[in-house]
Amino acid sequence: MVLNYIWIAFFLIAFVVALFKLLFFGDLTVFPSIIGSTFDMAKTGFELSLGLTGVMTLWLGLMRVGEKGGMVNLLARWLGPFFNKLFPEIPKNHPATGSIMMNLAANMLGLDNAATPMGLKAMNQLQEINPDKSRASNAMIMFLVLNTSGLTIIPVSIMVYRAQLGAADPSDIFIPILISTFFSTLAGIVAVSIYQRINLFNKIILAYMGGISLVIAGIIYYFTTLPKNQVGTVSSLAGNFILFAIIISFIALAVRKRINVYETFIEGAKEGFQIAIKIIPFLVAILVAIGVFRASGAMDMLMDGIRSMVAWLGVQTNFVEALPTAFMKPLSGSGARGLMVDTMTTYGADSFAGRLACVFQGATDTTFYIIAVYFGSVGISKTRHAIACGLIADLAGVIAAIFIAYLFFG
Repeated sequence: MVLNYIWIAFFLIAFVVALFKLLFFGDLTVFPSIIGSTFDMAKTGFELSLGLTGVMTLWLGLMRVGEKGGMVNLLARWLGPFFNKLFPEIPKNHPATGSIMMNLAANMLGLDNAATPMGLKAMNQLQEINPDKSRASNAMIMFLVLNTSGLTIIPVSIMVYRAQLGAADPSDIFIPILISTFFSTLAGIVAVSIYQRINLFNKIILAYMGGISLVIAGIIYYFTTLPKNQVGTVSSLAGNFILFAIIISFIALAVRKRINVYETFIEGAKEGFQIAIKIIPFLVAILVAIGVFRASGAMDMLMDGIRSMVAWLGVQTNFVEALPTAFMKPLSGSGARGLMVDTMTTYGADSFAGRLACVFQGATDTTFYIIAVYFGSVGISKTRHAIACGLIADLAGVIAAIFIAYLFFG
């Protein structure tokens, strides 16, 4: 529903701006430009979707190997003690705990198709122990905010789009996204804990959060000590090494469990091909709307206004071109994906704006969509502090993404 309103708004605003330019400035090219843009962006959306099939097939094949090999279960076991403390309302050994762990582990690996069913199952199990069936429980809110904060270890889809759009190193955004999404998740946990009066100084919580924070702080500090011309090289090397190590661990776990790795890969690869084909109409629809919005001059007007305000504050303005992705992400994942693609297409996949848009895309998740789907699935109408905490996590992710992008790419 939100995307429907956004899609209509893009066209209506574009029409008003174009009509204004025609009547008051005599711009005779604006409407031909808009119509030309609809055809160009439709073609771009189709070609991009078609080109995604190979890389998407590869990665979803590998992800299926990791899933069958037990990586999701392994992550769930590692995170179990930490998340048990974040959900004090859930009875010990309740099945909801396992579903939550599996959902979060699948999200961290970018396994959306596995994460969503687990998430909906977890919400139904949490609803069973919810004393007020119309009001979100504390456990539900913590679970939702952890989902909306978008904690992801492997941003598969973003790297796929970067590869398709000609990035020299599609994985160069791997570490920046990992750091940014950590700050988003940390902010979400802290915000919910303050609302729910969860003791963040518990030994287990401190051990997990403190340990991960120290690792992230160490990574940031290390990169600040490097000469500017070496940051990209070292980041690329580290990111690609970690990614390949994860792939090898997927295969090793699968072999250990005596799973037919090749057949499992083919099973996942088939799904990747089907997904790449299915997204064609969605990507074409949003890219056409964005193309019309940009061709009318509305996008330039919006960006010029934000740029002027940022410059007035005395801040560098080269991050402004990527902001549409950040604005859209809490509302619509496909809309933000379209704006990310549009930014990379307009400024280049390896431009600062193109890379930052990718980091924005990976730093958080679609807050309003997730809350609508998950709460809607169990009939929750009173969301309490879920939206506020989700947006706090989003804001933290956006701010972190900007700073991290300047460190790595600026």
